[in-house]
Amino acid sequence: MAVADEARRVLLEAQRARTFPCAVAEAGDSTAPLWHERVGTLTFEAATPVEADTPFDLASLTKVIATTSLAMRLAEAGTLKLETPIAELFDEWRGPDREAATVRDLLEHASGLPARLVDAPPQGRREFEHEICTIRLEYERRSCSIYSDLGFILLGFAIADASNSQLDAAFRRLWPDIALTFELSRESRNRAAPTLPMDDDPRRGRTLIGEVHDNYAAALGGVAGHAGMFGSAASVGAFARAVLQAARNTGKSTVLSSAGLAQFTRRSTVAGSSRALGWDTMLPTSSCGTCMSAAAFGHVGFTGTSLWIDPERDRYFVLLANRACGGGTIEEMRGVRRAFHDALGAL
Repeated sequence: MAVADEARRVLLEAQRARTFPCAVAEAGDSTAPLWHERVGTLTFEAATPVEADTPFDLASLTKVIATTSLAMRLAEAGTLKLETPIAELFDEWRGPDREAATVRDLLEHASGLPARLVDAPPQGRREFEHEICTIRLEYERRSCSIYSDLGFILLGFAIADASNSQLDAAFRRLWPDIALTFELSRESRNRAAPTLPMDDDPRRGRTLIGEVHDNYAAALGGVAGHAGMFGSAASVGAFARAVLQAARNTGKSTVLSSAGLAQFTRRSTVAGSSRALGWDTMLPTSSCGTCMSAAAFGHVGFTGTSLWIDPERDRYFVLLANRACGGGTIEEMRGVRRAFHDALGAL
């Protein structure tokens, strides 16, 4: 298949250019996978080839797979309403510039929060909650959209409270049949695609294998609303099919409703924003390339991961790579993603 050959070429060239040591990809429709590929070795130095079932650090795919899915279910149940002020959920979220901000604003990255904290991450929920709720806001609520890990950390806390359980336990209850997790088994951990800590991470100097790359998630014990999940391309594909079934209203989705998904994938009214509720939406200039329909939605992860879903075409696209293991820049990975999705445009 010419389409598959071109997509494989994109991945091989990226691996040879050292954008990432390895990658596993899958594409499919709402019923089954249609194509999959794997290239490279677990690190640039190692001879161990990546396998189809190699677990990857999914990074910010956590935001949509876990946090957004749970928020959607809780919103439909009325347990965590989108228009609930953040101040009702967190005692320290106070001030005239904060009082109008809502759960919706956190999901749309429009609450005023900056992307990250100024100082090194604290340890534990109580300290994170204090730092985020008292940090100086960067812009007026809903005047723009700035991608914020801090907002999704708060969402993770709010979801845990509304669920009366930890975020990972709530996720397991919601998706019991999909092999995505915040904590790998010992056997799976040893097989995971490695990453390398950032320069400002106290873990720098050692390789992270089956251990979350994001230092905020690490400080929260590996379970956070913005990052922390691990999974294989096939397990992300299983999640994507369930979402696609709901988006296309096939009657097969038992977890997500079509109405709820339509609400959560509708583009924000914030000027200049491509964000929906948790999800990102299709722009011809984004990482999804130029061939997806206007109905497409997806997300990417810092480590080199991405998931895009196009209900109009009945297609999903999973690309898991460990760019954060001595690989290329974010912009280089973005170029690979665009070329990869465009190569599969005729699938």
